[in-house]
Amino acid sequence: MFVLITGGSGSGKSEYAEGLALKLEPGKKLYLATMMVWDEEGRKRVSRHKKMREGKRFETVEIYSDLEKFTIPDGFKGKRPTILLECMSNLVCNEFYRQEKEAYCRIVRGIERLLSCSEHLIVVTNEVCSDGAAYSDETERYRKLLGQINCYLAGRAGLVAEAVCGIPVFWKQDRAAAEKR
Repeated sequence: MFVLITGGSGSGKSEYAEGLALKLEPGKKLYLATMMVWDEEGRKRVSRHKKMREGKRFETVEIYSDLEKFTIPDGFKGKRPTILLECMSNLVCNEFYRQEKEAYCRIVRGIERLLSCSEHLIVVTNEVCSDGAAYSDETERYRKLLGQINCYLAGRAGLVAEAVCGIPVFWKQDRAAAEKR
C-alpha cells in the first residue's frame, strides 16, 4: 500500500503516519529521515521525533538526497519492509538546492525505487502553498516543485490523508487502503 499524508506544521501528520505504520507492520520498520539539521531548532525537532518513535520498532536511516540510489539495510534482507519517509518537503528542498534542474525526475525515480522494494510506503509531506503570501522567485520555484511532487504522489497513492488538528481527513482511498486503515 502507498499512503500520502499531508498537513500543515504541527497538524499531527507525523503521529498519524507512525500509527498507521504500526498497524501495517507491528514488527521492524524503516524510517527514512530527510531533514538536515542546521541549528538548535532543527536539533530539537529531530529529538522530538525520535522520542515519538521510541519503542515502535523503527530503524532510522538518514537520507537527504539521491533517494533513487537507496538500498534496503542488511537487517531487512529477504523482506519488503514498511517504509515511512519523513518528510517530502525536506527531501524536495535538499534536491532543489543541490541541483534544481532535474530535481523532479530524481525524486520521482526515488519514490518508484522505494515502491519497488517496500511492502508499504508512507510518505509525509507538508502543505506550503495555501498561505497566500508572496515569496522570492527562488522560494516560489521550490513551492512549485513541491506542489508538483505532491500531485504526483497523490496520483500514485492508494490513500491520501490530510491531518487537520490531529484528525485525518481522507481525500482518496482505494478499497485495499480503506480496509487496512
